[in-house]
Amino acid sequence: MMGFWQPLTNLRDYVSQNPPGTTFFLCLLTLAISFICLSFYSNTHTLPNPDITKDWNRVLFSLSTFHLCVKANELNSSVQSPLIKQEEDRKTSVNSAKSPSSVTHLHLKVPLALMTSSSQSVSLRDLSLHTTLRASQLLLGGNENVNLTLEFLSDNGSYTCLTISAPSDLLPTSVRPPECPESEKNISSFYVEASNQLPTASPTCYSLNFKDDTTLTVMLTQEEQSVAVQHLLEFSACLLGVCLMLCIAACQPHALKRRNQWNGLNQQSEPLIDS
Repeated sequence: MMGFWQPLTNLRDYVSQNPPGTTFFLCLLTLAISFICLSFYSNTHTLPNPDITKDWNRVLFSLSTFHLCVKANELNSSVQSPLIKQEEDRKTSVNSAKSPSSVTHLHLKVPLALMTSSSQSVSLRDLSLHTTLRASQLLLGGNENVNLTLEFLSDNGSYTCLTISAPSDLLPTSVRPPECPESEKNISSFYVEASNQLPTASPTCYSLNFKDDTTLTVMLTQEEQSVAVQHLLEFSACLLGVCLMLCIAACQPHALKRRNQWNGLNQQSEPLIDS
């Protein structure tokens, strides 16, 4: 009996006669190889932490999706930024007295570049835009108001000074952008309305171009990456073990003999049916 055991022949016959089983085997093998490749990539690259749902890159990216349009009646009535800041501080102090959560004021240097959407040549130097958004619009959660002021100190700079006032529990606790230096210049400030679509009635609109900053993304530690790589390799080993057992089972001669016996029974049953 041992002389008739031909593993390669049995395996070839099993593959040709069992397409579903072969497809299942190939799916398991592909999944195992994919997890091995993923573990190798995770071991050689630094990965972001998926447990961190709020970081400054997400906030800045959501802000860059809005069009900032100046109201028509405010084009000729610009105010100085210190006055706006005083008004913001007054409103914030009133809101903080009513709300149990404290309000945090940050003046950050962020990777946002300003672009004008109007046909007029508008100088962006010494320009400041002020707006108010809901926390949910910035992917911070909640319906509290968030005051934002964008100051642009050059026409072609890739960085912007962002002043943000929001409840402390809503702001990301991850790595924060660097502090923006205070400017002593008299900056012309305008109140703008933020909209996802570019309105046709507003004469002057601005848009923001965001460049992802990897330093603001929370990465996995070496220990966390090692644990993730270990789990991937363990799961890959289990899948390869299942694939090996399927190969051994397919190489056994009893599978082929069972099919021959089943075919013989079918042939013997045909005269009985005809009679």
